[in-house]
Amino acid sequence: MTDRTAPPVIGWDIGGAHVKACLLRQGRVVDVAQWACPLWQGLDRLSPVLDAARQRWPELSAADHAVTMTGEMVDLFPHREMGVQRIAEALSNALQDGPDRPPGTVRFYAGDAGWCRPDEVRAHWEAIASANWLATARHCAQHFRHGQGEGLLVDIGSTTTDLIAFKAGQVATACRTDAQRLASGELVYHGVVRTPLCALARRIDWQDVPHNVMNEFFATTADVYRLTGELAPAHDQHPAADGASKDLPSSRQRLARMIGLDARDASPEDWRAFAGAWRSAQVGELAGQVRRVMAQHGLGPDATIVSAGCGDFLVHDVMAVAIDGPARPGIVAYGTQVAPVAADAFGGRDAVQRWAQVCAPSVAVAAQRHEGQR
Repeated sequence: MTDRTAPPVIGWDIGGAHVKACLLRQGRVVDVAQWACPLWQGLDRLSPVLDAARQRWPELSAADHAVTMTGEMVDLFPHREMGVQRIAEALSNALQDGPDRPPGTVRFYAGDAGWCRPDEVRAHWEAIASANWLATARHCAQHFRHGQGEGLLVDIGSTTTDLIAFKAGQVATACRTDAQRLASGELVYHGVVRTPLCALARRIDWQDVPHNVMNEFFATTADVYRLTGELAPAHDQHPAADGASKDLPSSRQRLARMIGLDARDASPEDWRAFAGAWRSAQVGELAGQVRRVMAQHGLGPDATIVSAGCGDFLVHDVMAVAIDGPARPGIVAYGTQVAPVAADAFGGRDAVQRWAQVCAPSVAVAAQRHEGQR
């Protein structure tokens, strides 16, 4: 039964490049938002984001806040412990500064350690650090706990991809840190916006001839997916590698630089085909990591696949490459199948479901915090 006396919940996912947030009322998602926030440039970058959130959600000062983060990884901080503590301090101060704010209404998601008050962050910083993937995976595991209850979360974001198995209502992996997940293949530093192209391949086909790749920060995956038409402008929030325009001619020019050419050396159709080669390289890499994770956890080809992230447009192709044989897994969208989006959500349910898909960890911490209220 819905508790109509419970305060609204705002779930926060404080990343190194974006802040994602979700507003929950009576256990239902009514709005989701994302703001660019280059945290490596300073903690003061959080201030305009929080101001924008206050303007968007007037009830922010009366809400219960559930926070997860990955921003402690940015090179602003000498070590992750300091990053967790300073981000937590900044959020606590900003979200508890109203005269009507009762103490302790900000909670930090600490995975297996539960929810931490601001004064408990120092003791549990390791559990808080980069735990957003765990929140999303647990939300999926609980949602699909009945029946077969076996599946894989495939969350392809702007910068990274999370591949997390779940079984019988539980997250299957024993890994908890980024380092452990990098070793297991459950964390892949591949995304559809910020990944440098030189990280995707050492050699790439151009007009049927393999070429070595220039290991320079000439272009990013955003250039690829602008040219393929798959990257939504709303998710293209960071400057291009050269600081120039993000239009199609400039994107072609940046791709051309990867093999020592200029955009004028070929047609737009040629450059779109070249973008397709880079896309195939990324799909192949992610498919190999999926195979590794599914094998580690004994997931069969009929496991449920839950897609999430602004790069979810790659998931069907990744799974088609990853799974051998005629069987293909069912693929469901986190935003429509897991996120509890209200029928009267701001701007329409379909739009909020799409943003819930992109900002899954903020939705997951908000939903799980609501469960803890009752």
